[in-house]
Amino acid sequence: MKGKTRAASTGPAKKTGRPGGGLPPYDPQLALLVKQPPDGDGWLHEVKLDGFRIGCAVERGRATLLSRRRHDWSAEFPALVAAAGRLDARSALLDGELAAVAPDGRTSLHAMHDGATIAYFVFDLLHLDGEDLSGQPIEQRKALLRRLLGGRPLAPFRYVEHLVGGGPAFFAEACRHRLEGIVSKAAGSAYRPGARNATWQKSKCVLRQEFVIGGYERSAVGGLGAIWLGYHDRRGRLCFAGKAGTGFQREAGPLLATFGKLERGAPPFAQGLPTGFRVRDAVWIEPRIVCEVAFMEWTHHGHIRHASYQGLRPDKEARDVIREVARRSPPLPAHLR
Repeated sequence: MKGKTRAASTGPAKKTGRPGGGLPPYDPQLALLVKQPPDGDGWLHEVKLDGFRIGCAVERGRATLLSRRRHDWSAEFPALVAAAGRLDARSALLDGELAAVAPDGRTSLHAMHDGATIAYFVFDLLHLDGEDLSGQPIEQRKALLRRLLGGRPLAPFRYVEHLVGGGPAFFAEACRHRLEGIVSKAAGSAYRPGARNATWQKSKCVLRQEFVIGGYERSAVGGLGAIWLGYHDRRGRLCFAGKAGTGFQREAGPLLATFGKLERGAPPFAQGLPTGFRVRDAVWIEPRIVCEVAFMEWTHHGHIRHASYQGLRPDKEARDVIREVARRSPPLPAHLR
């Protein structure tokens, strides 16, 4: 399947409240960021994918693609919609990641451009033929999903395999192959719509998260020199997080065109902004655009170092972008231990 990245925009796609008359809303479970993956045989581990979280609702041969905020993305990926309509189900609600596949087999936001191969990596099945599966153990949901997709899933569908136990070793191997990380899911756990809890935990090989773009600098030759980044604190204020000066060269022209439509006179950042000569070359924009950035570390001032732009995140709302802080893997509920 061929696809293309959604262009940078100042507004989301049309929002739809429910995927279909007989299906529940798509409200995906989220994973906690942890420092190290959990160990033991009570966990299923999957490769962390680098794409857009998408729900796929199928009802009476018609499919709808939904973002985390239930915006309709069906028009963006018609080949996936057509393939989903051919699944052997009267109705279904699937959860997965829509991602570009690089030539080396890894998924990559950088590869989400015209001509890239797009695949829908499916890892959960929430509803099937009128039955709510969210309360069933994850192993059973995945078994039903594999059966629905078949031995050779219909392109561009790809079933996400998992490994039982051995989380730390699996994580080390993922990092050795320069993957983004892994997602660990508690064996026997139900699906928790909209929740970020201990039953799903993500471990990242490199620091990486979404940021809001609040300004930019032009290079000495008039191109895009750097992007000014921010995140929201608990009070909803936009805090300056630092700048990214690399990674966006292929997209510089379209980004500058979009930034030009959003320019404003004053900086949107309420906290942490440098003063003096360090801001004199900045051009401020309305903080509406979200991008993903990889970086080396956070400083004690709350800024990121050695940041590299990875791609736009039109599936994320700017108001939802906060600073992600990794924690120790929390204990599971007693009934899952």
